[in-house]
Amino acid sequence: MRLSKLNIKKINLNDVDDNYSAQDILLKLGELYQFESGIYGYGNIWNKLHRNIENIIISELDKADCIQVDFPKLQPRKIWDQSDRWDIYTKEGDIMFTLNNNLGEYGLAPTAEECATIFGSNRLGSYKSMPATYYQIGEKFRKEIRARGYLFRPRTFIMMDAYSFDTSEENMHKTFNKMHDVYMNIFKRIGIKVVPVISDGGTMGGRVSEEYQAFTKLGEDIILYDEENDVGLNKEVLEFEDKETFLKAFGVSNIESLKEYNSVELGNNFELGTKYSDSMKLYYVDENGENKPYYMGCYGIGLGRIIACILENNVIKVNDKIKGFSIPYNVAPYKVQIIYNDTNKETAEKLYNHLLENNIEVILDDRENLNLGNRINDVYVLGTPKMIILGNKFDGFNFEIEDTKTNEKITATLENIVDTLK
Repeated sequence: MRLSKLNIKKINLNDVDDNYSAQDILLKLGELYQFESGIYGYGNIWNKLHRNIENIIISELDKADCIQVDFPKLQPRKIWDQSDRWDIYTKEGDIMFTLNNNLGEYGLAPTAEECATIFGSNRLGSYKSMPATYYQIGEKFRKEIRARGYLFRPRTFIMMDAYSFDTSEENMHKTFNKMHDVYMNIFKRIGIKVVPVISDGGTMGGRVSEEYQAFTKLGEDIILYDEENDVGLNKEVLEFEDKETFLKAFGVSNIESLKEYNSVELGNNFELGTKYSDSMKLYYVDENGENKPYYMGCYGIGLGRIIACILENNVIKVNDKIKGFSIPYNVAPYKVQIIYNDTNKETAEKLYNHLLENNIEVILDDRENLNLGNRINDVYVLGTPKMIILGNKFDGFNFEIEDTKTNEKITATLENIVDTLK
């Protein structure tokens, strides 16, 4: 990408939000646009980062034989009445955005258990068809009374949500555990350390629930974590009447060994049991020809929260002043940014085209009337993890690749730079 085409704004880093610095930088650049509280438009940097995260999630789910589908965002009230959740989401919890017109009443999807149950029952008429897990990646809508933290708690967001169908409680447990492993692989590949913690099933209706929490000072959740055994629980679990059952199930034997940490929930899995199959009267035929309810699980990952967490966890400060951020190389939308002075413009163009031809995502700062210092500053506000400076010290052959987070430098020639970067 030629940086002249991105049309980023000039910003003053002294005015950046101390708490949510990286997201605020993108907002000031114009790469995020807030239409109103909790409702955003997304620019090039965010979109390409989102696509890289999404591809990792899809890859791991597909390897686990999950099937990608797509459910409607606009959902008729009648299917929510089938599950008895319309009033829970529109009156008691006041979570769902609703529309009422001459065609009827509808809700903008905050989740999709009803759609998934109907969709699954249409395809899974026999016990021979299971187990099966369907997933989608798309926009969700929730009526947050006080949207905050930019993409940590907005009113519209992108989520991966999956729904599993099994013939028994035992098989449901197996799928739940399988999805646990899938989630751990996803977060490992993305580069975020998460802690699976016990939590409350809430409005989803499941009793067994597992959150995937990432440590961050910006998190609103408080988890109790056993570092030695790498297990934790949401503090709310201590209020359960049957808390000992949950603690035992997750291997927590001594509450005194747990320490409190602020964290943010990036994913959440639920064992739903037969709640939706029974309430919606949707069944499969077992080996004896009898109608039986599906044992279901649901699984969610918030892509916006993942991106926000990545950005905020990689903010760079120098002498307590915000310099920008550096996106981890494995998920960065652009791997390297080329900066040059007028003397080296032709070489910079040659290098840029060479990297593009070899599928290296690269930014060429081709803007006019800017000195090298200003160009270097903008590498950090775009979060590019590597930069190559072609200034007065450039010898015409050896390209110095600098890591924007560690300041480590390695040298490559045109002949080996692709292998060096890959």
